[in-house]
Amino acid sequence: MDLRKIVPSAGVMLLLAACSQGMAGNGPMADTGQPMTTAMADSAPVTVGGQPMYPTKDIVTNAVNSADHTTLVAAVKAAGLAGTLQGPGPFTVFAPTNEAFNALPPGTVQTLLKPENKATLTKILTYHVVPGRYDFADLQKMIMAGGGKATLTTVAGVPLTLMMNGPHNITVTDAKGGTAQIQTYDVNQANGVIQVIDRVLLPG
Repeated sequence: MDLRKIVPSAGVMLLLAACSQGMAGNGPMADTGQPMTTAMADSAPVTVGGQPMYPTKDIVTNAVNSADHTTLVAAVKAAGLAGTLQGPGPFTVFAPTNEAFNALPPGTVQTLLKPENKATLTKILTYHVVPGRYDFADLQKMIMAGGGKATLTTVAGVPLTLMMNGPHNITVTDAKGGTAQIQTYDVNQANGVIQVIDRVLLPG
């Protein structure tokens, strides 16, 4: 990955914070974003990275317990996004696993975690976050309505493209044409939902 081709977005942090504040309580949501229901809160937690992801806890609090997402959590903390992702949301997070980060060119993660690359890291991480709560049913409905394809605008301001790949599988394509598969669907959180993916998405 050529880090020079990823243009940092000044104001991404402000945009993400605004999404957090604007979607609290009964504020506006994305078109298909829905608040967590009582049924979601009462359902048995999904296990990710060997640990239960409790729907009554926020995205970061759950993610820190997943053995499969230690790199993502470290990146979120390095970018200073932990506080925002613990806010009211709701957010849909396409969460790459450690294996997904390991598939990047050698040294990429270490480079991104350096303080001088915080803006680039923030751009990449916010490219994995969409305002609103989108579960599998929401995404499938959007894809069907779009004739087999749907787009979601991320907090980074760059869209993701989603398509069906079988009866119960959705692929996510980034701005560079890379495709991720959703491995674990609908990991409900108090402030959104996590969709676990097998590739790091790149905004360009």
